[in-house]
Amino acid sequence: MKSNNNTEWTNFLTGEMLLFRLLGQVLYAEPKQNQIQALFSEDIFSESPLGSDQPDIAHGLQLLQNWGRQTHNNSDEGACKALKDDYLQLFIGLDWVQAPPWESVYFSERRLLFQEQTLDVRNWYLKYDLLPERLNNEPDDHIGLEMAFLSHLAELGLNALDHQDQPAFDGLLQTQRDFATRHCLRWVPIWCDLVEQSAKTGFYRGLACLTRGGMLELCTQLEIEAPVVDVPWM
Repeated sequence: MKSNNNTEWTNFLTGEMLLFRLLGQVLYAEPKQNQIQALFSEDIFSESPLGSDQPDIAHGLQLLQNWGRQTHNNSDEGACKALKDDYLQLFIGLDWVQAPPWESVYFSERRLLFQEQTLDVRNWYLKYDLLPERLNNEPDDHIGLEMAFLSHLAELGLNALDHQDQPAFDGLLQTQRDFATRHCLRWVPIWCDLVEQSAKTGFYRGLACLTRGGMLELCTQLEIEAPVVDVPWM
């Protein structure tokens, strides 16, 4: 973002915080009927707090709204079962996980977990006194956790702005650039493509579009050049 206008930074960071917090929560766990119903009853997907003009975000919102209407805001058990089945085949799998939600898998020919990327992500969290709830039981580089970390950095940036702490603010923006470049942008767009190709519900296709759009908006606002990555098993 080339402007030094604090209002613009506040708007961007607030939108980033809210969008990535939502994505972190929804992508991290198996869907539960009451939680999904709450999202639609509160009309969460009627608009995005970030990048409202971004095509992927607009498309993602449309897919999510259409899915909500088609399932009557997911009030029946059949819709919830279809969502859980989609989650399981996309992110858990039996013989083959269609869209692995862990970063390290994308850099291992054997699609292994708990690789160097996992430990490096953990070190980023530790710099900000954060530890995953399922430490050592689930890889730290889960997409839900990485989205939540971006949200946390945005919130810290807002606090720095409120306290007029320019060095802290500048440092947090650079932290976002570095973390996104070294981690999220190296695999999340590929994950989004896999989800879009394989998901059977508009819910998860919509979330994939929202996530891709959010990352593109982050690149635009923070002037990040997305890295080119070669996934060994693709």
